[in-house]
Amino acid sequence: MKKLIYSLMILFIFLLSLNFVAADNQVDLYNFHGKGCQHCAQLLEFIDSIKDDYPNLNFVEFEVYFNDENRDLFERMSLAYDTEIQGVPTTFIDKQVHAGFTDSLKEVLIKDIERCSVEECVSPKDILNNFVPKPNIDPKELTIPAVILAAAVDAINPCAFAVLILLLTTILASGIKKRALYAGLAFSLSIFISYFLMGFGLYTALVASGLTRIFFIIVGILAILVGLFNLKDYLWYGKWFIMEVPLGWRPKMKSLLKHVTSIPGAFLIGFLISLFLLPCTSGPYIIILGMLAELTTRNHATMLLILYNLIFILPMLIITLAVYSGFTTTEQAEEWRKRKLKVLHLIAGIIILLLGIGMLISIFFGWL
Repeated sequence: MKKLIYSLMILFIFLLSLNFVAADNQVDLYNFHGKGCQHCAQLLEFIDSIKDDYPNLNFVEFEVYFNDENRDLFERMSLAYDTEIQGVPTTFIDKQVHAGFTDSLKEVLIKDIERCSVEECVSPKDILNNFVPKPNIDPKELTIPAVILAAAVDAINPCAFAVLILLLTTILASGIKKRALYAGLAFSLSIFISYFLMGFGLYTALVASGLTRIFFIIVGILAILVGLFNLKDYLWYGKWFIMEVPLGWRPKMKSLLKHVTSIPGAFLIGFLISLFLLPCTSGPYIIILGMLAELTTRNHATMLLILYNLIFILPMLIITLAVYSGFTTTEQAEEWRKRKLKVLHLIAGIIILLLGIGMLISIFFGWL
């Protein structure tokens, strides 16, 4: 019986000694405060009042109102803890961040200190040293080149070329070249207006829905598919399907264009034809709209939509002026379009595929 009692006493003393050893864990508590801040002063007074109770507490304080280095450290520490700065005082202990100071926070801090005295906690200094910052990507730096590239892809789309050439051929049949010039300009203007309004409407709907990030991921996947489909048209044109106006729609579209004989008619028909063009021109546009909804403000998005659609109609304007000036004919333009058809799909496929891959990589690594 005595041996059992002695054994229990030894075990109790051993466990008690472990507790004392564990209780000696250094607890690092980092605090950022400002001179003249009332709540900061209250927190510092509270820490002073408990220091004797917790001799293992390593309290490190940084004044940020008048010290630029401490302010920079505060920003880096907040990034390392994946939190936004909410003012001072802000306290970092283990993996916890406490902003402000209240009576309830006193109890929370004491519990954290006692927990870290007996458990293995991470020092804020170690969290900061092990933090690898994300690349600082300015959305403007990302979206402007993407808008220009996607708009260029959309602009060289053979669908839009075919429609404009057919319209100019119809107008030129009247024998009045100036009418063809104004009709081509009116048609390009109506395409610009209709595409801008459709894009702005979809952008607004995406922002209002709050699903911009989810849509951004979906658009990234869509971009890869559209890019691959365009590459398919380069390698096996006409097989399965084509990334152009559906074949069944073309007779109706041609019929509408052949009845256009005036400038107002060319302007009005542009709005209707834009609906026929959507299946083969909406891919790059939707990709850009997804990016704008996720990365930019409304004003910036509006300016980029204007830029996109100006680039989109630029080849229409060039062809119109070239035909009017006699530099080329509609027959020659159509022959060039057919000859370069597969190459245009190749260029579009590569650019859109790279945009989609870039979008998904940015999401995967958390750059956006």
